[in-house]
Parts: sequence; structure tokens; C-alpha cells
Amino acid sequence: MNAELAPLADDLLRFIRGKIPLARAMELSLGRYEGDVLSLAAPLAPNVNDKGCAFGGSLASVMTLAGWALVELALQRRGEDCDVYVGDSTVRYLEPVWNDFQAEARLAEGAAWASFYDALAQRGKARVDVRCAVPGSGARPAATLEARFVAKRRAGAE
Repeated sequence: MNAELAPLADDLLRFIRGKIPLARAMELSLGRYEGDVLSLAAPLAPNVNDKGCAFGGSLASVMTLAGWALVELALQRRGEDCDVYVGDSTVRYLEPVWNDFQAEARLAEGAAWASFYDALAQRGKARVDVRCAVPGSGARPAATLEARFVAKRRAGAE
């Protein structure tokens, strides 16, 4: 992990675990953060279903939080004071996950931080598409999330 970015990502993970009880119960941890890629990890034990594999809701939650954290950290690095939320998302479950897992988030193909920041500067609100994946047993992911995240400047933020 980039030593310059690690403290910012660690602070955000503490915030997530402190403010979102589900994230704490899932025992989320930071996998890596390189600026354009962020991954969150979760152990199987608190995220298991009745079949012994990862619960689909846990997979969706970890992917959503990874995407949200990627956008939140990008804004923090620019000094932007925004509320970030998921506008819409699509989850696909492609194979069971039988072990501890991680979700990796990055901008979707065709999405760009520059246009996101330009829209935020012009309108005080912007959206960006993010793609998240939980690695599978082969080349194909076990689960994917395609989401649009929205950032809106907080009242009084310039």
C-alpha cells in the first residue's frame, strides 16, 4: 500500500467500522489502497450462510462499501466536503465463495475522475461509475457490482 495514502485509508476504515454496525460485525479490514484501486477484506466466519459459503448480502455489502470508500477517499484527497451515496447498483453472483474474501473497487471503464471533479465544481453534485469484484476460483470473478456513486457538497462547503 502507498505509504502516503495508508493513513487516510486507515482513518476511513475506522470511520466505517465505527459508524456502520454491519461493517463492524462483518469484521471488515483494509486490503489495499493505491489511489485508483481500493480493496476491503472480510473473513468468511461472520459472513457465512447456511450452506457454508459467503452470504450474498455480505458480498454485496463489501463491494458497495469498497466502491463508496474509493469515491470518498478520492474526494478527501482533494479536500472536498461531500456526502457520498450509492445512486444505483447491479450485483451479479457468479460462483460461491468458500473462503475469506475481498472486494476490489476501481472506476468503471469509460469513467474518469476529471469529469467527476468538473461536474462537482460546476454543480456541487457529481456522479461516477465504479466497478467492484470479488475474485473467484479462476479467471472469472465470483461476484461483481456495477454502481453509480453520487457526491453532493455539504451545505456551506465551497
